[in-house]
Amino acid sequence: MWLMPYKKEVDVLLENAGVLYLCATPIGNLEDMTYRAVRILNEVEVIAAEDTRHTRKLLSHFEIHTRLISYHEHNKVARGPEIIERLITGENVAVVSDAGLPGISDPGSDLVELAVQAGIRVVPLPGANAALSALVSSGLDTTLFSFLGFLPKNKKKRRELLASFANSPYTMVFYESPHRIKQTLAELKNAFGDRPAVAARELTKKFEEFIRGTIESLVTHFTENDPRGEFTLIVGGRKTDQSLEADTDEQEQLSIEDAVIELMETGVAKKDAIKTIAQQRGLPKREVYQATLEIE
Repeated sequence: MWLMPYKKEVDVLLENAGVLYLCATPIGNLEDMTYRAVRILNEVEVIAAEDTRHTRKLLSHFEIHTRLISYHEHNKVARGPEIIERLITGENVAVVSDAGLPGISDPGSDLVELAVQAGIRVVPLPGANAALSALVSSGLDTTLFSFLGFLPKNKKKRRELLASFANSPYTMVFYESPHRIKQTLAELKNAFGDRPAVAARELTKKFEEFIRGTIESLVTHFTENDPRGEFTLIVGGRKTDQSLEADTDEQEQLSIEDAVIELMETGVAKKDAIKTIAQQRGLPKREVYQATLEIE
């Protein structure tokens, strides 16, 4: 399939092509569906849905009878180009995820990339989003934040990712399922120490709840109470005065080599451990690297 090269200097849109709409859907409460989203879903030629069975219930509620096709993580390689072909021939297509904004922690972002490359107009239809809803209600700093979504399934990759954010001053936003929330909180405690944290569950639904405290208090809470519902976790960034001096004093009692080894024993990759120790001690990374050449 031919794709127009994407030029960063200017958007070049394909004449007579259709529009790709990114349509937000409710994350729990059907009243969060917008008038505009209902209108567009009625007008487009086809709706590409993450789970057609789930989306069919939503369409039925709003009496929308537009044709549904599936577009998800397991068929995106084949289905993505098919959708682009539809757009090129003039069809308008709306993309929806199971809940919230498509493109956030789902393959909608891959389709947008293809559309931009092909010169297709992409139009967002704003609406409900779990990450931002939890963040603005958390009581933690919203000035600067990092969205990390679902952590990698691989344990080593999870530890490496968390280690890379250990000294970040930004508030962090995570998604997590009820059966993994306790393990994730334990890993966050191990990577960040105790920080202000909020667990938001069942957002916009009848049993919506915000559990505010610290990472440690959330660990205690979910030890005593079975987690239920999908969670959005908000964790405070590291403050410049938040035990940084104490941590640094403790680390500096160790040799550079021992400090790196201590971090590696928690699952942090060698290169990430070197970077962290260099930052903590105000040393060039090369100096720390040279001091740890014999570490396997």
